[in-house]
Amino acid sequence: MSQEEPEGPEPAAAAGGPSPAGLGGDEPPCKEPDRPCAEPVLGPGSSRYFASLDATVEGLQQQVRDLIGRINEGREEDHRVLSGFRESLMQKVSELAEQLEERLFHLYGFHNELIQERLQAVAEVMERVEEVQAELRHVCCTVEAAYRDLLLQPEA
Repeated sequence: MSQEEPEGPEPAAAAGGPSPAGLGGDEPPCKEPDRPCAEPVLGPGSSRYFASLDATVEGLQQQVRDLIGRINEGREEDHRVLSGFRESLMQKVSELAEQLEERLFHLYGFHNELIQERLQAVAEVMERVEEVQAELRHVCCTVEAAYRDLLLQPEA
């Protein structure tokens, strides 16, 4: 084997390749070589990548907060519109109920007049019935008296 063709991980480390402890060549070595580092130090290009990623995540979070804010504002507006609709509907229903009540009172008055007229007619009819009944009694008494007179007369 030649020096130019390294074989295995050890020759790669000797040839200046990335070390197994981390990705960058300028990283501080871990204190314990048997354990991997908890937070490997990344190269200078990766810090820009993560900063961009953080900015993107923060931007998305802000968009979500804005969206939630707009949703809540829309719900509040819906609630205000619904409350206004409810109030106007209640007012309209109240006005219609008052109109209906006025019409009912008008009808009650009209029907009361009709009822009074008919009751007056019934009273007049009852008065005539009493008069006719008295006449009928008088006629019955007269017929009865005539019948008795006929029965009491001697036969000729």
